[in-house]
Amino acid sequence: MTRILLIEDDQLNCTLLQECLESEGFHIISAEDGFKGLQQAREFLPDLILCDIIMPELDGYSVLLQLRQDPSTAFIPFIFLTAKTSKAEYRRGMELGADDYLTKPLTAHEVIAAVETRLERKAMLERCYFAKCQTILDPPSTQKTGQKEPVSIFPAVSIFNEVFDFIEANYNREITLSDVAQAVGYSPAYLTNRLKRETGRTVNRWIIERRMVEACSLLRNTDWSIEQIATTVGYLNVSYFFRQFRQYKGTTPKAWREQELQSTF
Repeated sequence: MTRILLIEDDQLNCTLLQECLESEGFHIISAEDGFKGLQQAREFLPDLILCDIIMPELDGYSVLLQLRQDPSTAFIPFIFLTAKTSKAEYRRGMELGADDYLTKPLTAHEVIAAVETRLERKAMLERCYFAKCQTILDPPSTQKTGQKEPVSIFPAVSIFNEVFDFIEANYNREITLSDVAQAVGYSPAYLTNRLKRETGRTVNRWIIERRMVEACSLLRNTDWSIEQIATTVGYLNVSYFFRQFRQYKGTTPKAWREQELQSTF
């Protein structure tokens, strides 16, 4: 379910907007001020953010500025909600990196249209990005003879197809067991226990293994820095990526890359 973060200090406006968006099937996370909004954005990494400008202590402009400075939230679509209508105020928001600007009072049609437009653009950019990455990672002229990346690391266990599909689509984000469980409609404890019983691995272990497979592919086929690769496969903390890679491969990412390069000669 698409997650939208709504940052709005007016309780009535927040309730009306939440009801409007939930009626269209969106999952809403709400925050009543800018500080709470920043916390929620970093914790949940929503698909889109709607934010009021005039708020006490931390206004919408400050929220957007901090989000755009954080690599984990820098590219989340951001729409301002405001009664401010001057050209200078509009330009300030756009120069900070806002994607759209809705002026109050709002109609349900305006809100839904703006949200859907931003989400469609986000999906298009993601498709273009992944298509470009695939071209870089697997160029026809440089493929190693007889070597191909595995189509999927996941077993063909039909009852868990939704679980594996969700991990495949989101492993490059900071997802957790709770995210996967919510997506497929099970409690976290039940899901991970049953998955381990059937496949020998917990949900978190499958997430890590999928990330490691992608990390190895990037180490082998690109000259990206270790930091770039860590971020690309879903790690905001590079040190944590190093630790998990060493546990998985028994060596550091740099040493593993050097071994792979030597083996090609």
